[in-house]
Amino acid sequence: MQARRGGASRAVVLGAAGQLGREVVDELRRHGTEVLAADRARADLRDTRETAALAARFGAQAIFNCAACTDVDGCESNPDLAMEVNGRAPERLAAALASDCSLIHVSTDYVFDGLGQRPYREDHATAPRSAYGRSKLHGEQGVLDAGGLVVRTSWVFGPEGRNFVSAIASRLGRGAPVRVVTDQVGCPTYARYLARALVDLAAAGASGIVHYCNSPPTSWHGFALAIAEALGLNVSIAPTSSSELTRPATRPAYSVLDTAHFEALTNRGVENWRSGLEEYFERLRQGRSES
Repeated sequence: MQARRGGASRAVVLGAAGQLGREVVDELRRHGTEVLAADRARADLRDTRETAALAARFGAQAIFNCAACTDVDGCESNPDLAMEVNGRAPERLAAALASDCSLIHVSTDYVFDGLGQRPYREDHATAPRSAYGRSKLHGEQGVLDAGGLVVRTSWVFGPEGRNFVSAIASRLGRGAPVRVVTDQVGCPTYARYLARALVDLAAAGASGIVHYCNSPPTSWHGFALAIAEALGLNVSIAPTSSSELTRPATRPAYSVLDTAHFEALTNRGVENWRSGLEEYFERLRQGRSES
C-alpha cells in the first residue's frame, strides 16, 4: 500500500465534514484531484467492508483518514469506543485496501508521555498516558503494518470546527473570565496548513511516520494571549497550572514535535501558526460578511 509519487488523481477523504477534512478536500481539489468527500453518513470508518468498497468503486489511489474520536476526556470515559474508532477501525481499513490505494492517516502528539524536554522525533519511544493516546497509537501500528503513512500533529485549529481558538474567542467575546494553563507546551497547527502538508507528503510518496506541526512552540496560555491579540482585545488571561484543573484525561506537559523529517521530504519549512491564526479570523469575518 505504497503512496504514489506525484499524488493521486482520485482520492477519498474520510471525516470530510470536520475541520481538517474540509481543508483536505479543498487542498486536493486545488491540486486537480477528483475527490469523494465522505462524511460519517456516507462512510462510517468502523464499517470496514463498505468503506473499502466505496474507495474501490470510486477508483481511489489514496484515502485520507481525517475521521477520529478527538474528545480526549470523552475517550477516557468510553475507551472501548475510542479504541474502535481511533485504533481498530483504521487498522482494519489499512489491511483491507487494494495494493494500489494508499492510506494517509492522521495521528497525534498524545502518543508520547509528554515528559520530555526536547522535540519528539518519529523514532522516539511512545508511551501514551490517556485512552485517546492509546487508541491513536493502536491505529498507527495497524496502518504502518500495512505500509501506509502516519502523520502526527498537534493542537489543530480551523474555522470549520470547535477547538481551543473558538472556545477562547467565545469566552473573551462574552467577557467571561479565562484561565489557561502555562505548564503544557506544544505547537498549534492551522488546519489548512496541515491539509497542505498531508497532500504534499502524499505527492512525495511518503510512508512510515512523519511529524508535522506549525512553529514556534508555545504554552496554551501563550496561545490564548495570541488569540486575544489577534482579536484586538486588551484583556487579562489568568495563568494557571495543570494541577489546578480537574480533567479525566492526562495532557502531555511537553509535546513539541520535531519536523525535520517532514522538511527533508517536502523540501520546505513548516508554517508559523500566527499567520494561520490571522487567516482563521479573516475567514470567519468574510463568512459573516457574506451571510
